Amino acid sequence: MENKELELGFQKILDGNKDWVNFVSKDQTGRFQQLAKGQNPEILWIGCADSRVPANEITGTKPGEVFVHRNIANMVIHSDMSMLSVLDYAVNVLKVKQVIIAGHYGCGGVAASLSRQQFGIIDNWLCHIKDVYRIHASEIDAITDHDKKVDRLIELNVKEQVFNLCTTSIIQNAWKERNDLAVHGMVINIGTGELTDLGCTFTSNDDLGDIFAYK
Repeated sequence: MENKELELGFQKILDGNKDWVNFVSKDQTGRFQQLAKGQNPEILWIGCADSRVPANEITGTKPGEVFVHRNIANMVIHSDMSMLSVLDYAVNVLKVKQVIIAGHYGCGGVAASLSRQQFGIIDNWLCHIKDVYRIHASEIDAITDHDKKVDRLIELNVKEQVFNLCTTSIIQNAWKERNDLAVHGMVINIGTGELTDLGCTFTSNDDLGDIFAYK
């Protein structure tokens, strides 16, 4: 590479992998050999792509215990084939039991959705968050402090994505066959590391409303 900074950055990745390989080689539990044969996670984590919110570190779990999908602002969009494919595999093949939609305070995507500024192609993605604002506009507009306004929209966005997830045919069909699948909405405080339950857990489609609950 001609750019020395790029070369050093890439070498850091390779050196980090060497450290990891060394750690794995010294592990005596056999868990990495077991992981090489397959995975059996109980958790599906749908989180933000933000580099500050890694699922395993936040939940105190080990490799192989969390199946992960991440995108800008932890969105569940019914036409997103990437998310739906992850969800289908996690629920119907891996048989996960806990699905977590995890937002985080300080989310740049949510903050951007509250502005009138254009950012590029991501504007089309942020329109889905603007829809969440539209539904809860009276509550959001009543908050005068901008940071608190963003924080509240972050919480409401998580709750709406939980609802969106529960209305997918994947989750609803799973509930017809299983009673051991729960969907949760949570939010992360990056500064403290705390993961807070937003109290919007669903274990069936009973509380979704008739028009959303498939027979």
